Amino acid sequence: DEEVLRHIQATILQVQEDCEKLNSVTGDLVDDRHQKQKDIEALFLSLEKLEKEKADKEDLVTEMDVKADRAALAAKVSCTQFDATMEHLNKMVQDMLDRITGQEQDWHRIQQKLVEEMDSKLDRLELTPFHQRLEERWKSLLKQLQEKAPRTEADEAAGIRK
Repeated sequence: DEEVLRHIQATILQVQEDCEKLNSVTGDLVDDRHQKQKDIEALFLSLEKLEKEKADKEDLVTEMDVKADRAALAAKVSCTQFDATMEHLNKMVQDMLDRITGQEQDWHRIQQKLVEEMDSKLDRLELTPFHQRLEERWKSLLKQLQEKAPRTEADEAAGIRK
């Protein structure tokens, strides 16, 4: 019986060692579980924070467009250069307007001179009577020339005979 008792005692010792190991492993498992629970809670907090602070896709696209616009703006002309160019263009346009105004004034002077010249000329209504008077005068002069011309020819003809 002693042997059975020893065997029982050895088994009890073995069971006690196994229980202590089990307690130790269980304690480790509980500690791991607590650590994992803390990690999971930290992950949930991080997830909530990310959801609150996350960049919305539309906001991200808008920001990217703004950055693209800034890049395009860098390729644009500066305000001072634009103002200088506009001032130069305004001066050129003003010079052109001054020239056009000068030419317009010259045109008006020439037009006025032409009107005055035309006023001093005969119009078609006045031209017909003038033409008739010239024709009458021409016929009169021709008649006078013809009257004088035969006498001269006769004298010359007589002189040739003599």
